[in-house]
Amino acid sequence: MDLLRGALRTYAWGSHTAIAEFTGRPSPSPHPEAELWLGAHPGDPARLAGDGAERSLLDVIAADPEGQLGAATRARFGDTLPFLAKVLAAEEPLSLQAHPSAAQAEEGFAREDRLHIPVSAPTRNYRDRSHKPELLVALGPFEALAGFRPVARSVEFLRALGVAELDPFVNLLAGQADADGLRALFTTWITAPQADLDLLVPAVLDGAINYLRSGATEFVTEAKTTLQLGELYPSDAGVLASMLLNRISLVPGEGIYLPAGNLHAYLHGVGFEVMANSDNVLRGGLTPKHVDVPELLRVLDFTPADESSLKPRTVNEGVEVVYDVPAPEFAVSALRLDGSELGHQVDAPARHDGPQVLLCTEGAVQVHAKSSVLTLERGAAAWVAADDGPIRLVADEPAALFRATVGI
Repeated sequence: MDLLRGALRTYAWGSHTAIAEFTGRPSPSPHPEAELWLGAHPGDPARLAGDGAERSLLDVIAADPEGQLGAATRARFGDTLPFLAKVLAAEEPLSLQAHPSAAQAEEGFAREDRLHIPVSAPTRNYRDRSHKPELLVALGPFEALAGFRPVARSVEFLRALGVAELDPFVNLLAGQADADGLRALFTTWITAPQADLDLLVPAVLDGAINYLRSGATEFVTEAKTTLQLGELYPSDAGVLASMLLNRISLVPGEGIYLPAGNLHAYLHGVGFEVMANSDNVLRGGLTPKHVDVPELLRVLDFTPADESSLKPRTVNEGVEVVYDVPAPEFAVSALRLDGSELGHQVDAPARHDGPQVLLCTEGAVQVHAKSSVLTLERGAAAWVAADDGPIRLVADEPAALFRATVGI
């Protein structure tokens, strides 16, 4: 077991304060800090701090895959850590995006290889052969767009804006209130000529302003989000597409699970995110980065889904709350110590013999593994190799950890 030094990623949408304050570093930071990668992704592996020298987690696993990953994990996923954990801090909205299925990623990666598109090229869609299901758990209030809203509700919202220019599109959707209707409308908007968008998007923003001034309350959050995105990305087709998605607000500890094909955009907040160990993203707008509309349309799932279906069920198992998601690559849980557990060693339930990434989010926790003992304070992380578990926890004051490991 070793302290895990995350790899810090700076993107324009990140925060100058959130990750710095969470990890106890000077705030504000010089650059917007967007993600702290706690894994062994080749693009930016975390580092183990032990024995006076830091080592790449990627190199440590390569040198001893059996001890670090365990026999069962190697049998399922080879000599690669199958998940990537992150702390994500969104000060501004991320791009509108979706991730491919396993089959789509395999085919897309092979196709782009045949076309000799370098993996590092900005026009490359598939940087690896893996799908990318992901779970985000809010560490504070968190705002997102995710999944195509049930059609009837989208029709109500679009009509409430009172924008005459939207009428043909609303009528189209109302006349085909299913996944095919959503596909038809989304495709129409995302492929619209820029001259049409230059007229339609400002009209929609005017409609959102008028709606908010009217004193109506039913779609206030949706109208404000449309305005926010329109101000950041004027005349972007993604502003229109975003109006078809569920507008979701998470409270701390609440999660959102995004399977393949789910169109989404994180808007604001800090979360603990765990995903399959992939960097495959298909973007649909709200970004200056590469947007491949035909490929995006190929991977999107237009099946309407309400907000509740995107929030995973949680299962209480003693001091552990497990987020019930179907991804085989990862499992995520929250461990909380308070009340009668304080001052005593508490066994963290051993779900299997795989590796673990631990992240302390509150208080201080003493973690006992076979080889060593570490104290994790808020913002600190640890890597527990497969051959070093199971673990026991001790806290003298209320404390909380997130744990990411391999799925069952």
